[in-house]
Amino acid sequence: MSGSARHRAKLALAAGLLVLPACDESGSGEPPAVRERSQAVAGSGTATGTGTAPHAPHGPSGVPARKLCVERPLGRAPEGRIEVASAVGAPALPTPIAFGVGKWVWLNLWAAWCGPCKEEMPRLRAWQRALERQGVRLTLAFVSVDDDEREMHRFLSSQPEGGVRSTYWLPEDKREKWLAPLGLGATPRLPAHALVSPKGEVACVIDGALEDADFAQFKALFTP
Repeated sequence: MSGSARHRAKLALAAGLLVLPACDESGSGEPPAVRERSQAVAGSGTATGTGTAPHAPHGPSGVPARKLCVERPLGRAPEGRIEVASAVGAPALPTPIAFGVGKWVWLNLWAAWCGPCKEEMPRLRAWQRALERQGVRLTLAFVSVDDDEREMHRFLSSQPEGGVRSTYWLPEDKREKWLAPLGLGATPRLPAHALVSPKGEVACVIDGALEDADFAQFKALFTP
């Protein structure tokens, strides 16, 4: 092969290398899959959230962030006594939930059979701590809508110190009336969230799980 032919062959090889895809850490040669938002669908799972305050929203290029709040006329917070459930040794929760006492109340509706509900719990607790450090007076109240009380208690008992070991609970016969002010009905999609203002008004209802990318928009809900 002449010198010029060898030179052309090297150039062709270099050009070919430039179009090869980047390898992922697994060595499969395929780009990593894009993680989609957790679906608000019943399922099994364990709490796997990072438990750290998130950064500003980001997502796939060209995909706008979802609007968190469902726009509804402001109404009063739910009324009436609500049941409580706790693991052995966990402190009991005050009941009824104190609405309209100068603090925001963040209601998280969950169930022990709901995988996305359990996955997001550490994230919600981390967000509460982050917001309180920034001066937001906020109570995070977990509200179970479990039908199987034993399954709910098994979940609470399985949680470590610092996990969700106490919860409010809506048995089926109390669910529809208590949830009516939130516009959710007796069988809401889970997880679901509602923010009650310091004046006791329902300010926002969120359908589905919250992700790290939602934090900046969620934080803005508390800004006058």
